[in-house]
Amino acid sequence: MDVRLDPGVETTTLDNGLAVTTVSLPHLHTAVCALFVKVGARFEVPEDNGLSHFVEHMLFRGTERYPTSLALNTAVERLGSTLHAETGRDYSLFQLGLEPAHVPEAIELLGELLGRPRFDDIELERALILEEINEDYDEKGVEINADDSALGQRIIGPRENVERFTAADVRRHFTGFYGARNANLCVAGPVEHGAVVAAAQRKLAAMPSGSCVVVPPAPPFLEGPRLRHVSDAGSQTSLAMVFRAVPELDPAYVALVALLRVLDDGMSTRLHYTLADQKGLAYSIHASIEPLADTALFEIAGATANAKVPALVRELLLLLDGLRLGRVTDDELAKARVRYRYETLASIDDAAAMAGWFGGTALYYPPPTLSERLAAMSKVSVDDVVRIAEQVLTPEHLVLTAVGTLSRARLGELRQTITDWR
Repeated sequence: MDVRLDPGVETTTLDNGLAVTTVSLPHLHTAVCALFVKVGARFEVPEDNGLSHFVEHMLFRGTERYPTSLALNTAVERLGSTLHAETGRDYSLFQLGLEPAHVPEAIELLGELLGRPRFDDIELERALILEEINEDYDEKGVEINADDSALGQRIIGPRENVERFTAADVRRHFTGFYGARNANLCVAGPVEHGAVVAAAQRKLAAMPSGSCVVVPPAPPFLEGPRLRHVSDAGSQTSLAMVFRAVPELDPAYVALVALLRVLDDGMSTRLHYTLADQKGLAYSIHASIEPLADTALFEIAGATANAKVPALVRELLLLLDGLRLGRVTDDELAKARVRYRYETLASIDDAAAMAGWFGGTALYYPPPTLSERLAAMSKVSVDDVVRIAEQVLTPEHLVLTAVGTLSRARLGELRQTITDWR
């Protein structure tokens, strides 16, 4: 292992159960202060779907010290920062990027945000979230978002849930999940661990301990191939091809990452070169992995002219067949390794990326060091890549969502294409 790559990472657990982690990056001139909470769409029962996202929005509505959204955001911006927040399937994040000298003040703001929220102006926030939801629907009220995650519930939730959530629902969800034992504070940058811990003890020690929430199991696997078509006017159809894959903790996960890079990691790799550059079937098409502690999603997404949809899917499945049948070269894997190494090195210059890895990942398991990740990638063989392709890229794991205008004949051709894929 090349230990020179690894930043100094230290963690101290406060008496209330809050983990405080620092990632020492003395070569940087800015820092990131991030609080990760183990809550998201995967933790919600159907009637609460969307409530994690709703709570995240409501936290911006002010605190006891900063009673309005204007007062809160002004306090943040006086530090030269912006309060970034997001809700995922299995975490929520509140993050500030700023000068290292302002880290104690940032921690104080996070303590105020999570310690004394007012949860006022619920109707104003409800209206904003409903407008956000409207982006995913057409004028007839039909959902046209192609991001069918194959993990069940959407992060933003259904409109009917958002319309009926009350302040009591918000407080119930907040109390149940926003405890110190269910959160990690991570500060990355040119910072000193003792000073960060001291600031956290002053400003976050009063955060209720709560309980460490156990992630629910992934929803039952429904055998594919499955096709979902949503009619939408327009000259193009959006496609999302999703496969249920292995989780980050699986020893084969690193081979899945290599597989992704062989398929799509630059304009010379198969996805762009074959389907866009040579065959002209899509202007833009890309692949990605959404990793979770107990499962993952391998997704290929793009858009093309309505008339080209069956041909694009047919050629894409042929590409996947090539991977499953062992048509992976040593040169492709070598290039993937070089690019993976570069991105790993680049992440050391990105305080937010370091906070995400050493803070967010730690909600579920101890994150491997960067040198351990590079060492694992260096050991991946072509056979490993082919083996994971055979395991993941199968008809049984396939969910395909198409949003666009497809004639009955074209839709039938598309359905037959994925049904015949074996």
